[in-house]
Amino acid sequence: MPTLIKAQNGRMVLANDAFTHVDDDQELASGEVILSLTRFQAEGDRLLSEGRQVGVRLQSDETVEALAYDLPRLALVALAFPKFRDGRQYSNARILRERLGYKGEVRAVGDVLREQAGFMLRCGFDAFEPADGSGPPEWEAATQRFRHVYQRAADARVPAFVERGS
Repeated sequence: MPTLIKAQNGRMVLANDAFTHVDDDQELASGEVILSLTRFQAEGDRLLSEGRQVGVRLQSDETVEALAYDLPRLALVALAFPKFRDGRQYSNARILRERLGYKGEVRAVGDVLREQAGFMLRCGFDAFEPADGSGPPEWEAATQRFRHVYQRAADARVPAFVERGS
């Protein structure tokens, strides 16, 4: 089971993960599951009607708008990074938070590195499965690396130009 780090009350903490990632060719696990978009579209209604917590894993070439109707019923959306330099999931996280108003967990999975932690938080991620074996202290340090931000984002931090003006 991968390490799960969550942002809570301005801190990065190690969290228990109740969810099981289930690939398309795997037997469906009991309890809370994270499914691919394809499998969710085929089996999601049944699983949700059983009262299970369900998450959907989106690949970087899939759009979050495909989940717009189902978002209120989902416990989490896991955005998969195939490579650390593929930034499409940053846009998907912002769309989830700002345009679609998603309030559930947005989790970064795949090639997720702590050097990106601050930027991921700004875009709306609040849970991480780090690929580099790092823990909450390293992630917290990475999120506090820069005191100022220069533009508005999903995290609602005050940009430097507003700080200067007040």
